[in-house]
Amino acid sequence: MLLKFAFKDFLDDRKFKNTTQKNIRNYQTLLGEFVNYCNDNEIVNVEDITQSHVRDYLIFCQDKGNQAGTINTKLLRIRAFLNYMVECEVIKSNPAQKVKFQKTDIKIDVFSDEQINQMLNFYRRIKGREKSYVAYRDYMLIVLVLGTGIRRGEIIGLKWTDVDFENLSVSVFGKSRRKESIPMTMKLTKELRAYQAFCKQHWGSVGEYVFTKRDYSQLTEFSIMQVFQYLRDKMNFTDVRVSPHTLRHTFCHRLAMSGMSAFAIQKLMRHQNIAVTMRYVAMWGNELREQNDKYNPLNNLDI
Repeated sequence: MLLKFAFKDFLDDRKFKNTTQKNIRNYQTLLGEFVNYCNDNEIVNVEDITQSHVRDYLIFCQDKGNQAGTINTKLLRIRAFLNYMVECEVIKSNPAQKVKFQKTDIKIDVFSDEQINQMLNFYRRIKGREKSYVAYRDYMLIVLVLGTGIRRGEIIGLKWTDVDFENLSVSVFGKSRRKESIPMTMKLTKELRAYQAFCKQHWGSVGEYVFTKRDYSQLTEFSIMQVFQYLRDKMNFTDVRVSPHTLRHTFCHRLAMSGMSAFAIQKLMRHQNIAVTMRYVAMWGNELREQNDKYNPLNNLDI
């Protein structure tokens, strides 16, 4: 089967299976690069792809400067495509299955208290001086992620009907497309109520979405990216990436540092697999050990 037709058939299958637009774009870009590489090297049929071709492509990506995490993501996409070809009986086995993932140095950035205050104070000054909706929106966006660990896609789709002020919770459609409830603290609830009142005054009524653009339309992936690009330029932090995911990691970091159980952290982060949660907890183990050494109850007992 010609590779270009197989690639199109695979994308059509993902669309039929209701894969998110974000993941489809991801396949189009990352898997498309592999398809182009094969065509450039005169590998035009799916049946002609070998384990060596996959490995050589990943080495090519490495030589271009791709980090281990990116290479592993590309390998995952290639495996998924070739698994689909096995299902369709185009090939008998997946030649990418025996290609090993690269080992990665796991380092997850989190914000310090000083950095968090710097970002929030920046927006406080703007919204206080200019009474700007955009400044208040971006301020509230940071507060919400720090208070719930909500994901970027969930921010975009969040509606006021998803916010339950009475029961102090926010409902979102998570990665598994299940509706999930996230608890809110009283402090976050008060912040959201004040923001809602501001939105009502600014727009004349409360719209459908919690966060909107300047023209009152729904946020997009690109507009979220612009928000954090602007903040990144203003803050000029050298040791941490300014992004919604770093805010989410900071939320998880503080939960772990507080001594919360891995099971409870998994529920709040909404990780499907507790192994993901344990990776975070293990990463911050030294800090937890320091906290334990400092606050352990045995320290004050005469034994």
